Amino acid sequence: MANSPVRLFPLRREHLLPASAVLALAIGVTAQQPASTPTPIVLHAARLLQADTGTLLQPGEILVEGDRIRAVGTSVDHSSNAKVIDLGDTTLLPGLIDAHVHLFLHPGAEDLQTVEESVPWRTILAEEAAKADLMAGFTAERDMGTEGAGSADTAVRDAINQGLIPGPRLRISGNAIDILGGHEDANRFNPAQHVLSNADYANSIDQLVEVIRAQHKEGSDFAKIYETGPDKIIDGVLLTPYQYTEAQLAVAVQEARRLEAYVAVHAMGEPGTLYAAQAGVASIDHATQLGDETMRLMRQKHIPAVPTFAIFDYFARNPSSAAEAAREGALLDYKISEFKKQVAAGIPFAVGSDVGPFPHGTQAIELELMVRYGMKPLAVLQADFINGAKLLGWEGQIGQLKPGYFADIVAVPGNPLEDITAVERVSFVMKGGTVVRQ
Repeated sequence: MANSPVRLFPLRREHLLPASAVLALAIGVTAQQPASTPTPIVLHAARLLQADTGTLLQPGEILVEGDRIRAVGTSVDHSSNAKVIDLGDTTLLPGLIDAHVHLFLHPGAEDLQTVEESVPWRTILAEEAAKADLMAGFTAERDMGTEGAGSADTAVRDAINQGLIPGPRLRISGNAIDILGGHEDANRFNPAQHVLSNADYANSIDQLVEVIRAQHKEGSDFAKIYETGPDKIIDGVLLTPYQYTEAQLAVAVQEARRLEAYVAVHAMGEPGTLYAAQAGVASIDHATQLGDETMRLMRQKHIPAVPTFAIFDYFARNPSSAAEAAREGALLDYKISEFKKQVAAGIPFAVGSDVGPFPHGTQAIELELMVRYGMKPLAVLQADFINGAKLLGWEGQIGQLKPGYFADIVAVPGNPLEDITAVERVSFVMKGGTVVRQ
C-alpha cells in the first residue's frame, strides 16, 4: 500500500480535452509570448581594422545582434533600444587566434607534471587556462595535444560550446601521435617503471590509421603528429631526425581527410619538414629549418608555417642551467636567421605560441616577436586572423569584422599597425556577441 499512487480527484473522460484542443491552446499561448530578441549592441572606437585589406576605419563602429556582426562602418544604425559601448581611443580587431596551444600544460617540469598530476586535476587546470586565454583576447585556439591526458580536451571543448565554462572556440587533437622512443616518449625515466608516453604510439602505416580513427571516435577535430625530434645544433646547423616517411604521412593525411579532419605536424627541420610538405599536411609547426623545395611546396599548397617564437624566447630567457642557456640561445639565434629567409621566400604563416610551458594569457607576445624578427605588423595580423581562421576551419566565420561573421571582437589601445605590442594589452573582449571582458 505504501507504494500505491495517490489520486487527488477521480479521473473521468469528461475532464480530458481532445488532443486538437490541447494543441490549439499551446499554440495560442506561444503566440501570445513571442521569443525575445537580443538587445542590439553598438561598439564604437577610434579605429577599426579591416583585416583583409589593411584599411583602418576612423572612427569604427560595429552593430552586433545576437552572436553575429550585422553591420560595420564609420557609423552604423543606432536603434532606440541599442546598447552603445564607447571604447574610446582603441582599435577594434577580430578576436585573436592562437593556432598552437597546450591547455593541459603549465609552467614547470613538463615531463613530471604529466606523470604526477591526475587527468581530472589537469582538466581543471585546462579550464582555467582556457579562461585566461579568452580574457587575453584569444577567442579561437587550436589545442595541439593534451600531453598524456588523452581525449580530455574533448570535454573542455564541449563544455565551452555548451556555455558551462568560459573559453575560446577550440579545435582539439587529443594526444599527439609519436613513434616508440620518439619526441614525446618517456625516454629519460627508469625503464623498469614503464612510464607511459605523453603521446599515442604509431609505428607503422596501419597503426597510424588505427590511432587516427580511435582519436576521431573520442572527439578529435584533427591529428597532431610528431614528425621530428630531438633537436641539436652542431656547428651552427640544426640537426633533427625525422620520425615518419613521406609515404607514412601521406596515408595519415588521406585517412584524416576521409574523416573530414586534417594532420598538423611538429616538425623542426629537414628532411621531416619536406616529408610533411610533400604529404600535404595542414600546417608545419615550429618550422625552424625549411629547405628551398619545402618552401616551394608550402607556397604551392598553401601550407602555413607556425613559428612558435614565444616558446623559444621563453626558454632562452628562463634557462635552468648554463648549458641550457647556451643551447636555447643558439637555437633561438638559428631560428631567427632562418625565419628571415622564410619571410623573404614568401611562404604563408599562421600565428601560434606553444603556450602552456609559459603562462596562459601571455602569448600575444608571439605577434610582437614575429614583427621583431622580420614581418610587418599588418602581415602578422593577417597571418593571425585570416590564415588562422582558415587553418582552424572557420574561414568566413571568424577572423574578420564583416556582416554575418561571429561577433568575436577585441579592442586594443592605440594603433597595432604602428605598435604591435598593443595586442598584449587587450582591454575589451566579446565572443559570440557576449561581452566577457570590459
